[in-house]
Amino acid sequence: MEQTGSFGDISQWISAHWDAWRLPNLVHLAWILLLAFALARLLRTLETRVVARATAEGRATSLRRQQVQTLAALLRSTGTALIVAFAVLTALPELGVSVAPLTVAAGLGSVAVGFGAQNLVRDWINGVLIVLEDQFVVGETVQIGDTIGRVEELTLRGTVVRDAQGARVHIPNGEIRKLANLSRDYSQIFLDVQIPPAEAGERAVAALDRVAAEMRGDAAWSPALVDGPRVLGIEVLAPAGATVRVQVRTVPLRQHEVARELRRRIVARFAQEGVDFSSEQRVVLLNPPRRTEPTKAVPAEPAPAAAAAPAPADEETGSAAAGAGSN
Repeated sequence: MEQTGSFGDISQWISAHWDAWRLPNLVHLAWILLLAFALARLLRTLETRVVARATAEGRATSLRRQQVQTLAALLRSTGTALIVAFAVLTALPELGVSVAPLTVAAGLGSVAVGFGAQNLVRDWINGVLIVLEDQFVVGETVQIGDTIGRVEELTLRGTVVRDAQGARVHIPNGEIRKLANLSRDYSQIFLDVQIPPAEAGERAVAALDRVAAEMRGDAAWSPALVDGPRVLGIEVLAPAGATVRVQVRTVPLRQHEVARELRRRIVARFAQEGVDFSSEQRVVLLNPPRRTEPTKAVPAEPAPAAAAAPAPADEETGSAAAGAGSN
């Protein structure tokens, strides 16, 4: 019975090339298949270990585990596809098939992808590193460049952050150069309290110590505190007064709430003990009067001297003439 269809074509091709096959070719094919199988098993083992290591930390969550599992599965699938492609390209010459056209086509395709999708590849690589290094996860507050907000989405392509104004900011992973995770370990803030020159610094520091001790012992606020509040001492001396610095460490993202409560207690304590704050008085002149220059007095010109009368000469002449007439 004559075989038709694809199975018959394969049978004819095998019968035509069977004589060309030798034992070394079969051995090479067996080694290629064995190596491909071993690499695939190694990828699966690495995937299991990466997921177990990433989720064994104390801060691991179900969302974190899901992200790591998805990424590990993607990397395993990509690696398996590369292993299969390598095995096929290596086995085809053993079967008498030239792989030169396939190699040239693959090279041209990789060059085209490299030039046309380099930004996309960079985003994917950075996304993989973000997940593997556990830089941040969905739900944490981060600062990326000038953007501060809560992470709502994280993919291999980009990150979506909800900022303080409520806007959804889309940031490609390849553009993340500097990242600050504000939700890890603890937060810290410094409070500067200014005291006028007339106020004794010891009184102010003692009052601040009492405020810090009361807040550390408050059951409503102690769960939010990691370290402090602690009065570090006088930080700045200036003609306008002294500046006393207070340090406090809190659980992540509660530093501003604790600082507001601490300021309220400081104001109440200073008012109770009569400790003054330094205050600056500022005077703003609106439409100030113009400065008029005093007018310079012009010196008066001296009056011209009166002409001398020739009366004495005439009198002398007249008197002399009178004397001659009398003689």
